[in-house]
Amino acid sequence: MMRELDKNGEELLRLILKAAEQRALKKAVFSKSSSPDIKKQVLSLKEISGRVCLQIESFHTDNKAKHRNVELHDSNAVSSLISEHAQINLITTAGDAEYKASKSSNTVLLGGKKLEKALFGDESEGLSVKTFARIDPAANNKSKNYILKGDEPFLKLLQVSDANGRVYDKKQAKFRQINRFLELVRDVERHLPDTDVRICDLCCGKSYLSFAVYHYFSVIRGRRVKMTGVDLKRDVIEYCQSVADTLGFDGLEFICGDVSLYDTDAHVDMVISLHACDVATDIVLEKAVEWQADVILSTPCCHHDLNRRLDCRSLDFIADYSMLRQKLCDAATDALRLKLLEANGYDTAALELIDPEETPKNIMLRGIRKKGFDKNGERARTLMSEYESIYAFLTGEQK
Repeated sequence: MMRELDKNGEELLRLILKAAEQRALKKAVFSKSSSPDIKKQVLSLKEISGRVCLQIESFHTDNKAKHRNVELHDSNAVSSLISEHAQINLITTAGDAEYKASKSSNTVLLGGKKLEKALFGDESEGLSVKTFARIDPAANNKSKNYILKGDEPFLKLLQVSDANGRVYDKKQAKFRQINRFLELVRDVERHLPDTDVRICDLCCGKSYLSFAVYHYFSVIRGRRVKMTGVDLKRDVIEYCQSVADTLGFDGLEFICGDVSLYDTDAHVDMVISLHACDVATDIVLEKAVEWQADVILSTPCCHHDLNRRLDCRSLDFIADYSMLRQKLCDAATDALRLKLLEANGYDTAALELIDPEETPKNIMLRGIRKKGFDKNGERARTLMSEYESIYAFLTGEQK
C-alpha cells in the first residue's frame, strides 16, 4: 500500500533529485517494500545512448532482477518508490541520509539537513554548495573485469551458470563473491611457493571456493595443486567429490570428517575457509597456525561464543542493547583472532570480502606468515600477553 509523502518524504525526494541532477548520486537503496514480491529496489545513474537517466533495479523474492529506466527529473517515479518503502538509504558523494517509516507511518530522516547543506548550500549562513566528486554515469555501464567469466565448467556443474555460461540471476551474488575471493587469492599469491601448491579448505561446505581456487591455480595459472576440502556433511562431500571427478580435477579431494581431527603430513601452503560457523572459525585458525600455513584466508560467521561469555561492566553501556552487544562481539571476536595470529607470527588484516548489502558476513581475516618469526621470543610473548589481557578484560576469564 502506497503512503502519502510527509515533510520528511518530500525532503528525501528533493535530495534524491538534486543529487541526481548534480551527478552526486551513488545509489538510493529502497528496502522494506509494501509489496511482498519485492525484496529491495536500487536507484542509480545510468547513461543510455548518450543520455543520462535514472535506472531502477528491482530485486524480487523469486530471485529475478528487473530494470526500468526513467527520466532524470521524474519526480513521480521517485515519489512512488519512497511511498512504497519503509527504509531508504541515500548514498551520495556529498554525504548520506537515511529515511525510516514506522508501521504507524511516522517517519524520520537522518542526515537530511547536513546533506541538504552540502547539495544546496545555506543561503542564510552564506555557505556555498560543498565541493564533491561527480559520478560518471557512463562508467556504470562498464562490466567488471572478473577473473572468472561464468562459462567455466565447474560453475555450470555447481549450477552457478547455465549450459551457455550465463550466470543465473539468483547466483549473481555468489558469482561476485567467488570472484572477489579469487582477487584476494591473487593478492597473496607471491607469498606461496613458485612450484607445487598445497591448499586446505576447512569447513568447505558446498565448496564453491574449493573449485574456484583449484581452477585458478591449475587452469588459469597452470600450476600443480594438491587441495583438500574437509567438512562433516557426508552427502555434500560425496557430491563435491563426484563433481571433482567429472571435471578431471585429480589434485582436488574431499574428506568427510571433523576439521579438528584432520591432519596432513605435507606442509600446507594456504588455508581457506568461508563462513565456518562460530567457534569453527577458531578451529580453522588453530589448524592453520599448527601447520604454519604461509597464507590464511578466513571469513567468519555467527560470532556467538563471545556474546555468551561477555562479562565486562565497563562495556555495559553497549552490551545492555542486544543489537549493539552482538555488533561489539562480532568486532571484538575477529580482533582477538587477528591478535592471536599476530602472536603466532602472522602479519594480519581485516578485509571486506563482498558488499555488505549482499551479506553482513563480509569480513575476511587474512594472515601472512612472517619468515624467521620466533614464536618463543620476546615479541611473541608480548603479543600473547596482550591477547590474554584483552580476553580477560572482555570475559573475566583467564586463557
